[in-house]
Amino acid sequence: MRQILLSILFLASMAVSVGQTGKVNGTESKQTTICNPLNLGYRFCLDDPSRREAADPTMVFFKDEYYLFASKSGGYWHSTDLINWDLITSADLPLEDYAPTVVVMRDTLFFMASGNAPITIYKTSKPKTGKWEVAKSDFPIGLTDPCLFLDDDGRLYLYYGCSNSKPISGVELNTRSFNPKGTPVECFNSNKKVYGWEQTGDYNNQPEDPWIEGAWMTKFKGKYYLQYAAPGTQFKSYCDGLYIADNPLGPFKLAPNNPCSSKPEGFINGAGHSSTFQDKYGNYWHISTMTISQKHMFERRLGLFPMFFDNDGILYTYTGFGDFPFTIPQKKISGPDELFSQWMLLSYKKPVEVSSELPDHTKNFASDEDIRTYWSAKTGNKGEWISIDLGKQCSIDALQINFAENNTKILGPDPKIYYRYLLEYSENNKAWKLLVDKRLNNKDVPDDYIQLSAPVKGRYIRLTNYYIPDGTFSLADLRIFGNGLGKMPSPVKNLIITRNQNDKREVKLKWDKNQEDLGYNLRYGTENDKLYHNYQVLGADSVTIRSLNSMQQYYFTVDAFNENGIKKGVKVIMVK
Repeated sequence: MRQILLSILFLASMAVSVGQTGKVNGTESKQTTICNPLNLGYRFCLDDPSRREAADPTMVFFKDEYYLFASKSGGYWHSTDLINWDLITSADLPLEDYAPTVVVMRDTLFFMASGNAPITIYKTSKPKTGKWEVAKSDFPIGLTDPCLFLDDDGRLYLYYGCSNSKPISGVELNTRSFNPKGTPVECFNSNKKVYGWEQTGDYNNQPEDPWIEGAWMTKFKGKYYLQYAAPGTQFKSYCDGLYIADNPLGPFKLAPNNPCSSKPEGFINGAGHSSTFQDKYGNYWHISTMTISQKHMFERRLGLFPMFFDNDGILYTYTGFGDFPFTIPQKKISGPDELFSQWMLLSYKKPVEVSSELPDHTKNFASDEDIRTYWSAKTGNKGEWISIDLGKQCSIDALQINFAENNTKILGPDPKIYYRYLLEYSENNKAWKLLVDKRLNNKDVPDDYIQLSAPVKGRYIRLTNYYIPDGTFSLADLRIFGNGLGKMPSPVKNLIITRNQNDKREVKLKWDKNQEDLGYNLRYGTENDKLYHNYQVLGADSVTIRSLNSMQQYYFTVDAFNENGIKKGVKVIMVK
């Protein structure tokens, strides 16, 4: 009996330390990095089909802490460090409405969301309590995708719009009554024949009119930066465009760097309908909607990206390697190079073995770097497992376990939504060592990210199921990061760039593929020293991009990367 009790206490201590404080492989691990998509307890939707959703985020920094609001999330999240989050529920807010917006004014948070008139605006000075009260019950304008913006002169503005025909609009509000002051102003609308990022489709190649939506205003050095989302939330090309003005209601002029936020390829795609905020050190961040859109068009996740103003006031979001681990800084930074962990992807298309598989969700989907596909075991039973062979001994620093919801029937929140598992590693596929023990975890971790306290060397990784909330044991991917302990990639050679002169929104790039290369990161922009756009390619030697501004010239270079590091492009080529 005493031995049984000691065993139970040991397992409990291991599970709590791993699941809550991050003790991994017997040593204390303080997480300093994150990996997109964010590991939040995304709520299951209330309607069929059973799937998770979070989108249209608003992040605010209030009383030295962060509060994150998103569409239909059943609550809002709170954090002190942008790494660890807890969900706050509230019976006072309309948390089933889309695209909430929150503004800090007079030491109080004010909240509103999309809806038909009259709309209610809420307020609180203590958001941790979940208690809110009505600030205005009869806002007279029905609208979608609102954004409240408080200027530094104390004047309040509202921007809104979500349409494939109507423009983004704005109006000043009285800061006490919240009534509109004057008539709303049309700020801008789509121009897809010129702006390639507004073309619909995963690859900006469909003819339908785009949805222009998700306005967000940021002020910097006297200029007003009004961002908007296009072309549609279900597309991998979902992004944020940007206009600039000298006054909060315009006239607005297209910014030279567009889109200001995009992530069209990689494990998870999309960086649209976002909010921009500053952290406690003054760094700018962009929290965005990322798309899955398989079980339902609105099946989505959230991603966090660093954002910067350069010396000329050009605003850009850095999404290069945007679903690899990166550091959350503890100081003011000057550029994205200060954030990248240098932990490379080790698991792409590596051999996978499983305990079982379903015909339409075979094991190869667990290492294909595509969140839209997934492997599934035949059951959700304890003991189902998956292992990956990295091909050689590697240095492993972090892992991301992206659970899929296969055959789930869950609708809405449930205290039994959590995952329990055991992670092990091996050098020979025979003798296994403990890596992470979450067999008594009680936390919902749908995109669980584990930063190891110190790198371990191994060739094989095995994940064994102990509990899932419903359905079958399934993973979009089991992603492993570190260093392959091998040869660095060589510089890209023979880069050829051809712009479509009949449709200058389109350009094709081709290069020589080296055997040791895992993939390529294309960097480009409208000036040779402002290559702010990123487009990641895996296992290919060419790509067609259709998201250009047909009125601008561009500069391109291509970086090669593999499991051992990145080799920056040495040649920048201009195309007209």
